[in-house]
Amino acid sequence: MRVLRQQQLFSIVNHMLVDYRVPSNISYLWNFGVLAGVCLAIQIVTGILLAMHYTPHVDIAFASIEHIMRDVNYGWILRYVHANGASMFFIVVYTHMFRGLYYGSYLPPRQLLWWSGVVILLLMMATGFMGYVLPWGQMSFWGATVITNLFSALPLVGESIAYWLWGGFSVGHATLNKFFSLHYLLPFVIAAVAGVHVILLHEHGSNNPLGIYSKEDKVPFHPYFTLKDLTGALGFIVFFSVFVFYYPNLLNHPDNYIEANPMVTPAHIVPEWYFLPYYAILRSIPDKLGGVLAMFGSILVFLLLPFINNSNVRSSAFRPLYKKLFWFFLADCFLLGWLGGQPIETPFIQIGQIGTVFYFGYLLVILPGLGMLEMALLRTDKK
Repeated sequence: MRVLRQQQLFSIVNHMLVDYRVPSNISYLWNFGVLAGVCLAIQIVTGILLAMHYTPHVDIAFASIEHIMRDVNYGWILRYVHANGASMFFIVVYTHMFRGLYYGSYLPPRQLLWWSGVVILLLMMATGFMGYVLPWGQMSFWGATVITNLFSALPLVGESIAYWLWGGFSVGHATLNKFFSLHYLLPFVIAAVAGVHVILLHEHGSNNPLGIYSKEDKVPFHPYFTLKDLTGALGFIVFFSVFVFYYPNLLNHPDNYIEANPMVTPAHIVPEWYFLPYYAILRSIPDKLGGVLAMFGSILVFLLLPFINNSNVRSSAFRPLYKKLFWFFLADCFLLGWLGGQPIETPFIQIGQIGTVFYFGYLLVILPGLGMLEMALLRTDKK
């Protein structure tokens, strides 16, 4: 064992997975980082196998999916694991992200770690959107048409970006080819950024529920947390398997099982469920450019959190008012997700506008205001 540790590669692995010191009080909520890595590995492996049988051509893309499902050995399970794996990946990453928000994991000195996580989220969204287009069903085609057309609202460069994404003057064969190439490439970029994310994590160590730093109250990652992560992974696989084997189509839209037809517009165009909150924010702004900026701003605003939150207290364990407001914010995100799947009509538009105002108000106004209030109360207590 000592000889292995002297080898540079084994030494790095040993430092990251065996001797790495972890706070002893972290809960199962800290398992979701490892689960995100498991999801990424599943998506890459199943994606490579599916790419061997998929044909990115508008005339036969839909038929190639049916070929995978009916003719390829175990093709049905590969497709269902990959399709539902995308949803599981977003569930895990969103949970990981909101845990970081709840316990203040984005605050210095971990701001670089947080920013790398936001980059991973953006790459996941791009990859997930392009993957949604590949089956070339009705919702794939019209979803691609609506979302790519949004870029044309950007001043000066908008139309050029839209034409580049389309590969012509509308969504077609060139678009499908381009999206397939990028969808295949981006998971490896995500894996590289995830590696940077892990390196940044090891630089300052994991946060903990109390939000305090202690050199003494730490234990080795192995065996304490390898077993804990293994337990969490087994529970996750059971949860994942329920969807794959019993409800494989629950998280997919029924219209995507109809082949794309540019001459027939679906009654209600919606993206995948993990984009619905952002879609609701987009629809809540009457102006096209304003909606696009609000949609992208709803994600990019997370990059500002290390500067916006000026509280001296990191964890919500010691911030009772923040804790209550956080759950309101989480409820608002679920509300926006539900609204994103509703028709664009009264009262859903008005409720979406209220939800959008609270979303940005919480992140840009309530968080810094609450930090100032808490600091004022602490100064009062000292006096």
